[in-house]
Amino acid sequence: MSDSQANNKNKKILYAVIAILAVLVIALGVYAYNLSHRSTTTIVTAPTKSASSEKASSSTKKYIEGKDYKITYSNTNLIDKATIQKGLKASYLTDNNDLMNTDEQTGSDMAKIEVYYNKDKNLLVERLFKNGYQGNQDSARVVYDISQGKIPDNGADTDSHYLDLPLVYTWEKLTK
Repeated sequence: MSDSQANNKNKKILYAVIAILAVLVIALGVYAYNLSHRSTTTIVTAPTKSASSEKASSSTKKYIEGKDYKITYSNTNLIDKATIQKGLKASYLTDNNDLMNTDEQTGSDMAKIEVYYNKDKNLLVERLFKNGYQGNQDSARVVYDISQGKIPDNGADTDSHYLDLPLVYTWEKLTK
């Protein structure tokens, strides 16, 4: 075998090794890229209730009427429940998870809601009491016009709308 033939054979072997290494480097690069951009699935399990936990039902976000909150309809001969619910829905006051949520960024943090019915003006006046309220001082009031099916944006004084009017609905938080 001549020197030129031996050199050609060595070059072919060298080129084959370089080609194999290049393929391995590319394959490892693709594999590393896929690992870094792969989506992951996280499985979250709900906490279990314990007898010593006083906030057991709130930890699972499944609030129970009668245990966590109480709803009372009164004077149902004056106005039907569906109309009251329609007014509460317009005010975003029907989601018990939101009402019970004490996070100031995402929750309503309510302690109590009272709804009064003004038959003469066909209005519902919703008095909202946030957790920590004192006396009979509400945190906010919302007026729902039953005739228009919406909350009027008239800046009216809500005091005149509910004073001496019948209470038709109460939502109260029972858990502390």
